[in-house]
Amino acid sequence: MDPRVERLQRRSVETQGLLSLAGGLPAAETFPVAELARALEHTRADALQYDWPEGRAAMRAWIAARLAKRGAAVDPDDILVTSGAQQALDIALRLAAEEGHRIAVPNACYPGALELFASYGCELVAAETPANLAYTMPVVENPTGRALTDEERGALVAANHWLVEDDAYAELRFDGHVPAPLLAAARERVLHVGTLSKTLCPGLRVGWLVVPPRLREAARRVKHETDLQGNTLAQSIVESYLSNNDYDERLASLRRFYAQKAEALMVALRRRLPECLFEEPGGGFSLWLTTGKSWDDVELLRIAMRCGTSFDPGRDFRRDGASRPLAMRLAFSSIPAGDIDEAVARLARTFDEAARTPGLTGA
Repeated sequence: MDPRVERLQRRSVETQGLLSLAGGLPAAETFPVAELARALEHTRADALQYDWPEGRAAMRAWIAARLAKRGAAVDPDDILVTSGAQQALDIALRLAAEEGHRIAVPNACYPGALELFASYGCELVAAETPANLAYTMPVVENPTGRALTDEERGALVAANHWLVEDDAYAELRFDGHVPAPLLAAARERVLHVGTLSKTLCPGLRVGWLVVPPRLREAARRVKHETDLQGNTLAQSIVESYLSNNDYDERLASLRRFYAQKAEALMVALRRRLPECLFEEPGGGFSLWLTTGKSWDDVELLRIAMRCGTSFDPGRDFRRDGASRPLAMRLAFSSIPAGDIDEAVARLARTFDEAARTPGLTGA
């Protein structure tokens, strides 16, 4: 992330009355606080003890069972429970990528992945470019909310390289249809990343990485070198929660909740910024807005904050960090539904002020 953007976003969180379309956070009101508190009450002493690096057996068995329902047969011993999806991505890179390797990424890509790949000295290239590894979110992309087409999925599987499949939002497709993961089609080449941060809560930091069987021992060594073990207490809490609550019912409720917010954002954008373009998201927390403007997105964010709103600048989602043409991620997930139209009205005022600001261009 551009450090200027981070400073502005930190400031926006502290600004009273600002209606933010940035961040892409899950809605705090959806967190099952009471249920998790009861789950904590049922934890035993073993949840406070050291454990193996791959994580608790019950947690890994639950993950394997979820994937099996989607057509991917996975041995629980090929699963690592990680500290969220980000640690899973890091371990996947340690296993499959070397400095100087080419990594193919989407044109609009999750910034945490871009930063991580760059930190390993890898070259980031377009999705259609020959590469050593490809990163993909095939079911629900961040930031666009779109799913890959059958043709795009087929091309990824047909390419003879490693695939890092990020499934973070897969179970938040608004239509409830969660297709088979790429893991099911290319078991020996896919490193599959998942998390409960989007569907349960991020504070517990429970994610996972599924590796090809031949990488099982190497993955465990890397995990051991990284942190010795995962958070056993958090895993135990999740296990208890899942045993005593209907997770699929929760997912259905979340899909309806976020779909309604997505619709409210799209209605407001069509009304107030009809000149801008976006693809209707099929799930997740955000949409990707594109414009024909050549304004500098960081300077536009400064104006937006003065107008009482914020967004995620497009440069952070592009492999080359380009600001132009102007694009932005707009998140509908955590803003109250009743505030969405006013937030977009403030964004429209931002565009109006930017049009009157001389020299609003940048690299």
